[in-house]
Amino acid sequence: MPLLAVLKRLTLAGAAAALTAACTPLSLFATLSPKDPSSLAARDQAYGAGPRQRLDVYAPPGAKGQAPVAVFFYGGSWDSGRRQDYGWVGRAMASRGFVTIVADYRIYPEVRYPVFLTDGAQAVKWAQDHAREYGGDPDRIVLAGHSAGAYNAVMLGLDGRYLRAAGVDPRKIKAVAGVAGPYDFLPFDDPIAKRIFGKTDDPPATQPMAYVTKDSPAAFLATGDADTLVYPRNTTALAKKLREAGVPVEERHYPGVGHVRILLALSRPLRSEAPVLEEMTEFLRKHAE
Repeated sequence: MPLLAVLKRLTLAGAAAALTAACTPLSLFATLSPKDPSSLAARDQAYGAGPRQRLDVYAPPGAKGQAPVAVFFYGGSWDSGRRQDYGWVGRAMASRGFVTIVADYRIYPEVRYPVFLTDGAQAVKWAQDHAREYGGDPDRIVLAGHSAGAYNAVMLGLDGRYLRAAGVDPRKIKAVAGVAGPYDFLPFDDPIAKRIFGKTDDPPATQPMAYVTKDSPAAFLATGDADTLVYPRNTTALAKKLREAGVPVEERHYPGVGHVRILLALSRPLRSEAPVLEEMTEFLRKHAE
């Protein structure tokens, strides 16, 4: 379903103000979509010196230091996106009991691989250092993302070098969730992959598949069978490799769901599209115990 069609299904209360404040369909969706019960606990927190090294924190009602902590990375082909447009994801996950951090990260053309991963690791370090201030447990961290953000989340969970360099013990990552993510995309014949990853001297080292071990964190991997942007074979291949290594995996394929619809299914108005939110948060909560 096109995003503009989704917007037509939302209430138009406050639409004039939204149109003034936001100029993209996703910005409008973020403004007009009904919100889950949770709070924006902190806005525009710096985890680095750059303008895109900022994050927002969403907290569940009554969090008192024991809630699991989720760091969510949005997609956008590593060349677009802003955290303000994904507050509804933060609120959705917070309403399911997670202190949720939605982080910006540097994107192309300012940076290429692997700088967005080092940024992601720094955001996780911030989460570790500040979780208790918002009712979260810094020893129970999970990572989640959609599309390019799913790559970021899963890669950080599988390749512990980035977290260790940021001062985070990779064993603190109890689980990862990748929604419609690219994990197995060699050779770089896609224009996006070429510009983001094409200058690396070691293409196989860019692939999450290369870092699977028996000690990898549990993984929830979801895709829509109608996804023609990031093909479901990415999810299938990574889930198979993790399973073969003895890692707990939940693999979900949602019939008739495409690349954008699987993300929008996290929102209150569109949860009937696919049970992504419930299945993902149930899995993450279980493995964060």
